[in-house]
Amino acid sequence: METHPRVKVRPEEVAKRRGAALRGLAVETVEFDAAGLFEYEFSGPVHLLIVAERGIRTDGESRVEGVVSSARRDIGHTMSFIPRDHVFRGSFAPRVLPRAGYFYIDPATPLADPEIGFAEMTFEPQLFFKDPALWTTAGKILGVIEDESDSARLYAETLAAALLIELVRLRAGGSLRLPLQRGGLAGWQRRLVCEFINDNLDRDISLEELAALAHLSPTHFCRAFARSMGMPPHHYQLHQRVERAKRMLANPRRSITDVAIASGYSASSNFATAFRRMTGMSPREFRRSLA
Repeated sequence: METHPRVKVRPEEVAKRRGAALRGLAVETVEFDAAGLFEYEFSGPVHLLIVAERGIRTDGESRVEGVVSSARRDIGHTMSFIPRDHVFRGSFAPRVLPRAGYFYIDPATPLADPEIGFAEMTFEPQLFFKDPALWTTAGKILGVIEDESDSARLYAETLAAALLIELVRLRAGGSLRLPLQRGGLAGWQRRLVCEFINDNLDRDISLEELAALAHLSPTHFCRAFARSMGMPPHHYQLHQRVERAKRMLANPRRSITDVAIASGYSASSNFATAFRRMTGMSPREFRRSLA
């Protein structure tokens, strides 16, 4: 989804935005800085999930035209879901400035498992609801957007696939049963995918690429890979990156920066954070331990 409608805010300058785009899903964090009342509006061919971290208003109302409205004051730790082609409008006079994540979801996103039928589903609008599982998954995606050290596309797309399943589960009243209880990858799938990951450790790999190699949907691929390898694909990629880095660090002529770039990290600081997380020591400490 290269371009997508966004929540319009008036006056526009009160919304400080930071965003990222995956295939079929765009995400932005929005922090408001407003002394007085501001208004917002959204309508488009994509679903909108709003994850409100904080926000208290002294006046205002949120409404999905012709369906539901709410004048709830404290919107912190709540979520709202506006299905495609619905008109969402509201106003907010802040006592506590809001901070939220906006998820723009293409109904035809390739990250959705075809067996779920996500593209054909109809959803009901919901304002200011709570669901711990959906909240946790959405929060992890926002964390990836904000933390450059964890911004690997494979991890973000794995979380996005899980987010879609949580939305479908919520639509089904929390009783979703997916017909996906299958085994792990076949031997040829496992060899092909692992070789591809190991041959491309120096770049971000998309979940869709790996799933296509195995001729599976992204959601089914994630589950099958985890059953076969004992970890999700993004963890396997990180593990293999660190193992490659260990071998290169054994060569004292290679700089830490060179090792970081060859291991798929654009900055030495990100590499050091990931390496310490996996090994319990920094790259320099590991190199000294080999002496």
